[in-house]
Amino acid sequence: MRTADIPEKYRDMFMNILDGGSAAHILWVCGEEKTVSLGKPLLPDGVTEPLDYIRENDILSETSKDTFNVFAAHVEEGILSGIGREYVSTDVEIKFPGEDTYTLSHCFALFRFDENKRVDAVFISVRPFNNLQSFHKKVITDFTSDKAPMILGKRCRDVYDEHPDEEIAYIQFDIERFKLINEKYGVEIGDELLKFINDSLGVICGDKIPFCRLTADVFMMVMAFREKEEVTNFIRRVESMIIGYKGLDYHLVFGVAVVEDRSLHTRRCGDNASLARQEMHGNALENIGWYNGKLKNELKKMQSIEEDMNKALLKNEFLMYLQPKFSISSNRIIGAEALARWNHTKKGMISPADFIPVFEKNGFILKLDRLMWEKACMQIRDWLDRGIEAVPISVNISREYVKSFDVVSFMLDLVKKYDIPIELLELEITESMDALGIDEVVAKMKKAGFTMLMDDFGSGYSSLNMLKTTQFDVLKIDRLFLNEFMGSDRGRKIISHTISMSQDIGIGIIAEGVETREQACFLEKCGCDMAQGFYYSKPIPVDEFERRLLGE
Repeated sequence: MRTADIPEKYRDMFMNILDGGSAAHILWVCGEEKTVSLGKPLLPDGVTEPLDYIRENDILSETSKDTFNVFAAHVEEGILSGIGREYVSTDVEIKFPGEDTYTLSHCFALFRFDENKRVDAVFISVRPFNNLQSFHKKVITDFTSDKAPMILGKRCRDVYDEHPDEEIAYIQFDIERFKLINEKYGVEIGDELLKFINDSLGVICGDKIPFCRLTADVFMMVMAFREKEEVTNFIRRVESMIIGYKGLDYHLVFGVAVVEDRSLHTRRCGDNASLARQEMHGNALENIGWYNGKLKNELKKMQSIEEDMNKALLKNEFLMYLQPKFSISSNRIIGAEALARWNHTKKGMISPADFIPVFEKNGFILKLDRLMWEKACMQIRDWLDRGIEAVPISVNISREYVKSFDVVSFMLDLVKKYDIPIELLELEITESMDALGIDEVVAKMKKAGFTMLMDDFGSGYSSLNMLKTTQFDVLKIDRLFLNEFMGSDRGRKIISHTISMSQDIGIGIIAEGVETREQACFLEKCGCDMAQGFYYSKPIPVDEFERRLLGE
């Protein structure tokens, strides 16, 4: 029906129904560089590039510009080469001419294809939300939209049904060290970034690819594909669209799990993608991980550990082993490091390399650390009660919780509870680039009277530059640092000068991971008299340590 065919007395009513009384409609005839507007005025006459006009004039709010850029990029790409979609949409804040405030509006671009399947025109609709619609959108976004995790499973099943002959990929990604963005730029900027990513995914994924924000900065998408290259290309497309928000420096890490068994619960498929994603953290060369058989075995092992960890705590299966620290010159024990060991009632000894990383990821490490701290204090108290000359025991503090848990007060309470000299309980913590706020915690610990040891010095994160400002009392030279630099004359000089510089500014040195007599002799020659490692002793049970301490 043509507008002219509508009786004049009904024409206004018809047009109001068409444009909702408040929507702006734009027909963009691309080849002719022509636009035709209908409904609420948004563009002046003669505009040939409506997207550029909207971007370059005071029409978009600051918080909507980046999202609209993603929307516009998809429309422009569709015009130039086609994107395999009939439409693109997003929600942004628009200020119409003559109005003083921005209104949340739905932008919808519908492509018209010619006989050669090329886009020759785009119909753009900008429809403001009314107050009730805005409220509903906020509720939906915050609680239970069709992108929410609880409903994502249903949409994933729809993808299975729609693509019976194609493969399905679960794609998860997060922002590596996202907490640094909150700490450096503020929580508000972090929230803006997450909203931008979520809004951009709405444009990029459309209705064909289900997506949701799972939690914090973790997002997931589910897509059908025929060739693995399609998945990689899609990921790179997503990455190119959402990197660089407001000039922020951030890095995305992706994990992909291809569905092998469609009867498997969608949550399990997501877990597989999560495991692949987590494996890529810290990888400087690649940021896309693929779930495979090795990761499958690791996932089973991780799940087994998590199933048993709380029971193990109740059954007292976690033991404290002590690794002696020796004086190289006197060959006497001068201290110990407390290390956790897990003696499972059915599986026997479980390697720390298996359970410590799992505990660090799921937060259980705090419970384990607190247990080791208390065991160390109990052991020192036992030695004092029995008249044994106690040596300091150092305990490890994981960086995962130092700013969310009051370590200093907890430690002081333990020292008071067991009435032990504070100098006999030493604290080890790893200094690293992503541990903003560690200095403040270390300062509080030193002020309380604890001796602070920097663990893993030379492991890659720490450097000689830290010696200028570090508040640590003792540096523990990392085993890998020692092994790598011992192999050349230049490396030996680096070790020697590191020890010399540290001692010149009043910082003690312990070499860990000493494995040969040659290393011990070299360290002694360089002026380092404290060492621990397999050359002297592996971590051993407390009773065996005590016998060696007493010279039995």
